[in-house]
Amino acid sequence: MAATGSRDDDFTAFVLARSARLVHFARMLCGDAGLAEDLVQTALEKAYLRWDKIELADPFGYVRQAVVNQHLSWVRRRPWRERPTGDAAELDLYLEAEADPSTGVNHQVAVRAALQTLSRRERAVVVLRYVEDLTERETAATLGVAVGTVKSANARALLKLRTSPELTEAGDRP
Repeated sequence: MAATGSRDDDFTAFVLARSARLVHFARMLCGDAGLAEDLVQTALEKAYLRWDKIELADPFGYVRQAVVNQHLSWVRRRPWRERPTGDAAELDLYLEAEADPSTGVNHQVAVRAALQTLSRRERAVVVLRYVEDLTERETAATLGVAVGTVKSANARALLKLRTSPELTEAGDRP
């Protein structure tokens, strides 16, 4: 397989420029740093195979959609009782050991813990709407659902987050 330098260079530049944002997005989506990296890696592998067609359109949007699809596939395959522990539990232990934890870390822990209480659809809607700053229509298209479904999932998620003990204790409100 002879690869052209231009294609490889373009893809490498994209990965260097956007992979950190994609991993952050995936981590917010699934709540687990290791799984987030796996989701992004798989999405990038698939994107590389179609890079000639993708780079003409919206490469970040395409790969972000692939990350969402990988996450939804992972959720469907895993046993229903399994819940990712995420990094929130590990960070809680770290914070207890620290004499003076920073406010920013406390906030991140509280938000991650609160996001883990949401259903997969609610979490995906919140992350796409507020982390990725997509419109309701774009979020619906990304998830493959109706705009009304996005609105109702968003309303339920925000209600849960407003009453979340994790955010109440930290003094944060969405």
